[in-house]
Amino acid sequence: MAERGCFTQHGYGVRFEWGPQGARQLAPETACLVVVDVLSFTTSVTVAVERGIRIVPCRWGDERAAALAAEFAARLAVGRREVTAEAPWSLSPAALRRAPFVPRLVLPSPNGATVAVAAAESGAVVAAASLRNAHAVGEWLAAKRYGTSERPVGVVAAGERRADGSLRPAAEDLLGAGAVIAALAATADRTLSPEAALAAAAYTGTADIAQAVNCCASGRELTEDGFAEDVAVATEPVPEPDSASGAVPVLTEGAFTAAD
Repeated sequence: MAERGCFTQHGYGVRFEWGPQGARQLAPETACLVVVDVLSFTTSVTVAVERGIRIVPCRWGDERAAALAAEFAARLAVGRREVTAEAPWSLSPAALRRAPFVPRLVLPSPNGATVAVAAAESGAVVAAASLRNAHAVGEWLAAKRYGTSERPVGVVAAGERRADGSLRPAAEDLLGAGAVIAALAATADRTLSPEAALAAAAYTGTADIAQAVNCCASGRELTEDGFAEDVAVATEPVPEPDSASGAVPVLTEGAFTAAD
């Protein structure tokens, strides 16, 4: 059954939703879906793509992960706590920055990668955004004329999972999504759904983004688990709109690679 227009935010050029179901909900009416998972999938994707590594998204726990790695002639990333000298690639952006270069890497994730796979199944163009490359993504969307009534864009915050498996809206992903929406709105005249406008307001109304991410539930969890460096990478200073903007990862033939 098709979603009612009110739930697809029909009529707006820029829309905002949460999680895999949100991606599926927006997909039929959007030309591009932007996935945001600040801690840590899309931050890891930006770090990798900046190094020239192609990232193949994979649902967490997918039994086909090894087969996917073989299909793409790629390495398979391991869990943060499973990193070894022989397998130094993981969901940790700090670890990916230090790890040896590989041309392709399959990166499983319970949130961001799952949203990316759901978005890809819709046939829409899929991009990955984080706080690190929000301006770049906003500029790219504007240049491609996404966010217009003819080419709507959906920005999807991945969120986290509660112990029972339900979606936990995450502050860092709200801020990351808001950063992309604010950057696009500042670059080009776009009509924002109320949901998208509220996400942008959350970003522009937060005085200290790094402190907010460090002190929110997800940031505290990673820090308490010994991965404070990942939070630091995710909250590195965002480039100004008129400066070198960084990579825009776009899902191309099954892997995130830098857009032209």
